[in-house]
Amino acid sequence: MPDNPTSAGSAADRAYAEIRGLILAGDASPGTPLREEALADIVGVSRTPIRDALRRLEVELYAVRTPGGRLVVADWDSDDVAEIFALRAMLEGHAAARAARRVTPAQLAELRQCNAAIEAAVALPQPDIARFLAENRRFHDIILSASASARLSTMLAGLVEQPIVRRTATRYDRADLARSAHEHGQLIQAFAAHDEEWARAVMTAHIRRALHAFQDATPSK
Repeated sequence: MPDNPTSAGSAADRAYAEIRGLILAGDASPGTPLREEALADIVGVSRTPIRDALRRLEVELYAVRTPGGRLVVADWDSDDVAEIFALRAMLEGHAAARAARRVTPAQLAELRQCNAAIEAAVALPQPDIARFLAENRRFHDIILSASASARLSTMLAGLVEQPIVRRTATRYDRADLARSAHEHGQLIQAFAAHDEEWARAVMTAHIRRALHAFQDATPSK
């Protein structure tokens, strides 16, 4: 009996989500081979949806081919990283400007609550990096939602940024973490004032500072 197209698509989507999750969590580090048979065992599906998922991950640059043709988890050189951050600065700066015009009182309250959680995570005797990362992602997602642009959501989803954010945050000291929360506070002020250019400028500076933090935290190869 032929595969049900709907179930096959669901299996490929699940395989994509689980493999991408392994990469984002750092459980599959850069250079790790992505073997269909092993991944099929991990995900619990056949090799066909795994193959579909890997094609998608390769298009999105989560995976790359070695000169020998093997598919591995992508790593990024300094030019790749600089370009990712430059694109993020442009897109998230535009998202912040749109959000400043459209943000609702409920979204503002959620942003304040989210940043309070970030500040609490930073203030612990040993900063809670996992909580910082989760709330940081939530903060930026709220802004993207407030921007009300499906196009921006699609474009930002294609940027391989979360592994870079994770790698940077694990090397942040308390001052770096606190500075990030402070910049979030400035964004909230800009949104409360509905000032598009202020929001764009703060977000652009926020992303640019993150680039330099990443470069400072990454040993040269």
